[in-house]
Amino acid sequence: MIWFIFSMLTALFESMKDVFSKKSLKNIDDSIVSWSYSFFSLPFLIPILFFMEIPSLSSQFWIILIVTGFLGSFSTILYMKAIKSSDLSITTPMLTFVPLFLLITSPLMLGEFPNSIGLIGVVLIFAGSYVLNIKEIKIGYLSPLRKLLKERGPKLMLLVAFLWSISSNLHKMGIQESSPTFWVISTEIILTIVLTPIMLYKSQKNLDQIKKGWKTLIPIGFFSALALIFQMNALKLALVVYVISVKHSSAILDVLLGHFIFKEKNVYERLIGAVIMVIGVLFIAFS
Repeated sequence: MIWFIFSMLTALFESMKDVFSKKSLKNIDDSIVSWSYSFFSLPFLIPILFFMEIPSLSSQFWIILIVTGFLGSFSTILYMKAIKSSDLSITTPMLTFVPLFLLITSPLMLGEFPNSIGLIGVVLIFAGSYVLNIKEIKIGYLSPLRKLLKERGPKLMLLVAFLWSISSNLHKMGIQESSPTFWVISTEIILTIVLTPIMLYKSQKNLDQIKKGWKTLIPIGFFSALALIFQMNALKLALVVYVISVKHSSAILDVLLGHFIFKEKNVYERLIGAVIMVIGVLFIAFS
């Protein structure tokens, strides 16, 4: 069960990354924060290259890396816009839909599929998303879902969840063509290459924000690096849907931290919704 420990550590560091991202977005352009994910992770990752064996790389590796780089850049930008536009406690729980989408993408891309018990998890994830806006039920039974999809943040995060269901499989394919740590470093380099010109174009008048906001930007890179290292090592040991399911148990932490740090409201109903979604995630993980 070492993969489970790695996945739980991934969840912890993902949640810490979310908190520093939300704090950064108060005073820093979202394009700069998106860029900082990969750029500020490199000082913590590149030194590892000097202490590891570089694997032999096939042409398949480079194709997967390039596709992952562009897909990852797009989803990172959407991710930042999502947590900037809505409460952390209602946006990040939408990422628990990633395992739901993986039930479709993993069989197609990797031939991986959990057993039928995972379908119970799918129903629980759906129910949890409903409870996130249960206070809207007085308007009508479908109001919580309509409310959720009217909010810009959750809607964008749902798209991110779908894109991540594709990139999670690409990560495993990249690991199979190299090694977990080398793949992490490679993807962060390609993401930096793709995101840097986008950031310079969109935030050219606000580059001073990087210097002013380094106290929150550097921790984003640090926690991102830790989360990625543990996630990639877990992916080598278990099915993608299992690892990503446990990873997104970070939803509970995000709801709690969103309340205590950012004073977000409706925490109790959102926590109940997040817990239900995570229970669904665990059904999928251990199906």
